[in-house]
Amino acid sequence: MTTLQLPLQFLEQPTAAGTRDPWLLVLMHGVGSNEQDLFGLARLMPPQFHVLSLRAPYVLTPGSYAWFEFEVLPDGQRRIDEDQERESRFLVGEMLASASAQLGIPPERVVVGGFSQGGIMALSLLLTRPASMRAAMVWHSRLLPQVLPQVAAPEAFEGKSLWVSHGSADNVIPPAAAQATRELAHGLPLALAGSDFPGGHEIRPAELQGTLAWLQSLTAAH
Repeated sequence: MTTLQLPLQFLEQPTAAGTRDPWLLVLMHGVGSNEQDLFGLARLMPPQFHVLSLRAPYVLTPGSYAWFEFEVLPDGQRRIDEDQERESRFLVGEMLASASAQLGIPPERVVVGGFSQGGIMALSLLLTRPASMRAAMVWHSRLLPQVLPQVAAPEAFEGKSLWVSHGSADNVIPPAAAQATRELAHGLPLALAGSDFPGGHEIRPAELQGTLAWLQSLTAAH
């Protein structure tokens, strides 16, 4: 197996032995977590996927990381560290290109996904660098207004897919955030999937099953 040299810490699970035309799935955790968090889902993923679970670059406390720091203002709005977000997005983009090259997996077989802040990163990458991937998988996240001026031209999204799911009782990032993402996606030639599921700020079994079926459908259609 290739020993990957990447600009971020990660855990990996290779594709099943003998897999022809492997895919790459990159997972990004939420704020305050680490690469172990979503790696527990790797064994459930379709066997065509080489899974990488990344560690965000900014240390909050030992074992606790963020893609960017933020504060919640008195009116409930969030003010993010825009420099950190930009740097993280650049790093993940570089990591994607490097992993694709080292594994011999082209962008049309790359899916980038994440939960909460990790999903924000996945969505931002799809919107700003659609040529680097086939699809984004966004769990319980939101669209950053700072990214809107950098969204690629509509034709760049031809043939791309987006999964957006959320908890109907999510009190960390409200369901309205997912709806705003879907409204933006409806204005682009993206294949949009996913829905709201009962529950809060967590991935429950029904949501995971829906996501896995969607991932499988991507590989089947390719």
